[in-house]
Amino acid sequence: MDVLSSTVLTTHERLAAGLDHASDMTPTPGEPRKGYERIDTFLQAAARHLNAVDAVLLSQVRHQLPDGARLTHDYLAAARRLEVALATVKALEYGSVQRSRRTWTSVWHDVDVALVEHRRLEFQLVETLAEHLTGAQLSRLASRLEGTEAHAPTRVHPYLPHRGASGWVARLVLRRVDAFWDTAEGRMTPRPPEPERAPHGLLGQYVLGSPSFPEADDDGAASR
Repeated sequence: MDVLSSTVLTTHERLAAGLDHASDMTPTPGEPRKGYERIDTFLQAAARHLNAVDAVLLSQVRHQLPDGARLTHDYLAAARRLEVALATVKALEYGSVQRSRRTWTSVWHDVDVALVEHRRLEFQLVETLAEHLTGAQLSRLASRLEGTEAHAPTRVHPYLPHRGASGWVARLVLRRVDAFWDTAEGRMTPRPPEPERAPHGLLGQYVLGSPSFPEADDDGAASR
């Protein structure tokens, strides 16, 4: 598997785990807002990745792939649905009146569905890029994606520009605006971890169609 595909796969494994962790909002005695720290961590990781894909991958897809315009259009539609779902989580977390009739169960369901669809469309972009670019080009894109994600805006903005010069300007401004409000609201701003090159988890094995099983010893028991 090429480096770009591995990088994106690792990120989505991390996002899936973050969603599970964030949606488990069991209160901790003495720390009633502990669950909201998990939500903030997940929301910021997702927002950074979405913004990084906009900044790094979309221009490559649109201008270098034969069907780039359609691929970009389909991806952005899925990304916007995910952004709207994530914005709803943020609104419910901070008590928005407009979202007060929504339940956490229904909101997390929307995020889960949107994240799965986004993952499918993003892998479609990456797989198509892999068919047209060299290994070195894919490695450079992976490095740019990682570097951009580490410094991308920490909130989703579904209705602002995503592509082109206007998208670049929007991200430049929003990075500073988001940092200001993160500080004002006391939100956690975790740095994206370095992507692991170790064997992937169940999601990765499913996407790649390459399940792995523990080796068995002579007695037929799985080795540890």
